Amino acid sequence: MYLFKPGGHMGSALIGLAAAVVGVTGTLIASVLSQRHMARVQSQEFARQQQATEAQWHREQQVAELNRRRDGYMQVNASFRRYRTHLMNFLWDVHKGAVTPDGRELVEEARRDHHSVFAEAQMVASPAVLVELDGMTTALSDVYRRTICLEEGNPEPDGSFNDIRADFVRLWERWEGMRTVMRADLGLGSVAGEPPSLGRRDASPTVDGSGTAQAA
Repeated sequence: MYLFKPGGHMGSALIGLAAAVVGVTGTLIASVLSQRHMARVQSQEFARQQQATEAQWHREQQVAELNRRRDGYMQVNASFRRYRTHLMNFLWDVHKGAVTPDGRELVEEARRDHHSVFAEAQMVASPAVLVELDGMTTALSDVYRRTICLEEGNPEPDGSFNDIRADFVRLWERWEGMRTVMRADLGLGSVAGEPPSLGRRDASPTVDGSGTAQAA
């Protein structure tokens, strides 16, 4: 029987084999760890890209919403000024006894536009602006109703020409408050408003509730 002596060729072979196994195992482990590290890096990069994409989408949505609100508020202001002007001119026509079908139609057209524009703005307005829109709609409706009652010869107790005319000044003040809230909602500063117009002034002296003539 052939005996392997310690330190012989067989021992060296076993040591070499063990070293080779360790080397191969280390290489395999390093490869697996490298793949896992690469997968983790790729996953983190994908997550960062996804977060960046979502953040960009949210920013774009915020800009789009801001633009919708701004456009809606601009239309509200234009519609209010137009409706107020035509309704105020109609009040002067009522006072002078000079109401015409064309004048009445101008008021009704401006009123329909006001309802449409305000309804659209209510869909995009902030809660604070929505309160102002609702209040303005109620105030305008009240002035319209009292003006029509006056035109039909059935004025309300506080529905004289001068009473309603004073309401138009209050409407302007309310509009300035509404505009301030709108500008704040859009991140803008407030601006000073122009003096309110009181409509046509080519009329005879006004008459107060008791029938006393006054200068317009």
